[in-house]
Amino acid sequence: MNGSALFASLLLAYGGMLGFCLGMERHWKQLVSSRAPARLRRLGTPLGSLLLGLAVYTAGDVWPGGMALVGWFGLISLAGFALLMLIPYAPRLVVRLPVVGVLLWIVVAWV
Repeated sequence: MNGSALFASLLLAYGGMLGFCLGMERHWKQLVSSRAPARLRRLGTPLGSLLLGLAVYTAGDVWPGGMALVGWFGLISLAGFALLMLIPYAPRLVVRLPVVGVLLWIVVAWV
């Protein structure tokens, strides 16, 4: 099992779920500055779909065949649950977590 691909797939699943979340007006107002243009909100759903597609692709590097889909659904569930728990208590962390995760992934993959 490739740990780097697993972490990348989890980050992509979280980013995809965050994209869907930011595509909704309620969460957009809650997580992003009200001065941000609403045109950016409309990019949330397509970007979320793209990131979830990339997550299933990277899950294919971790697990073989049909097992990758099962693992991908598990990663989506884990990412969605993390997002669900973080939104009410740490809304600033919700948006910054993917950036920190990507930086951490780059550092760990580099070593």
